[in-house]
Amino acid sequence: MVPKKNEIQIQFLSHSINEAFARVSISAFVAQLDPTVEEIYDIKMAVSEAVTNAIIHGYENKEGIVTVKCSYEDKWVEIEIIDEGKGINSVEEAMTPLYTTSLEEERAGLGFTVMQEMMDEVEVCSHPGLGTTVKMKKSLGK
Repeated sequence: MVPKKNEIQIQFLSHSINEAFARVSISAFVAQLDPTVEEIYDIKMAVSEAVTNAIIHGYENKEGIVTVKCSYEDKWVEIEIIDEGKGINSVEEAMTPLYTTSLEEERAGLGFTVMQEMMDEVEVCSHPGLGTTVKMKKSLGK
């Protein structure tokens, strides 16, 4: 029997190879709730974008710790991606579609847009020099 409420937390170094680990770990945890293929895809994409942002923009490909928390209660899934990197000067500006500080990056400026499309709620809290927390929520079985 699946518990009504559950949570996990994982931490890893900010190496780009660990993005796949985060994506698979969170989707395996959420699989307990018997989500649809589309719901798992949405969650994997959102986690991938948030972790990639932490590694590339938060830590600028330097070594640091990325923390991923995932919890659920009933059919609501909440995911937090936390870094202690450089932070975002203007969250509002950063969440504007196609806004980027990395013009050379493929698909630059679409990370937050993808997260917002895939999840029901996306909240970003950031402080320059202290890091960023991306909190995402999704209701399964709508």
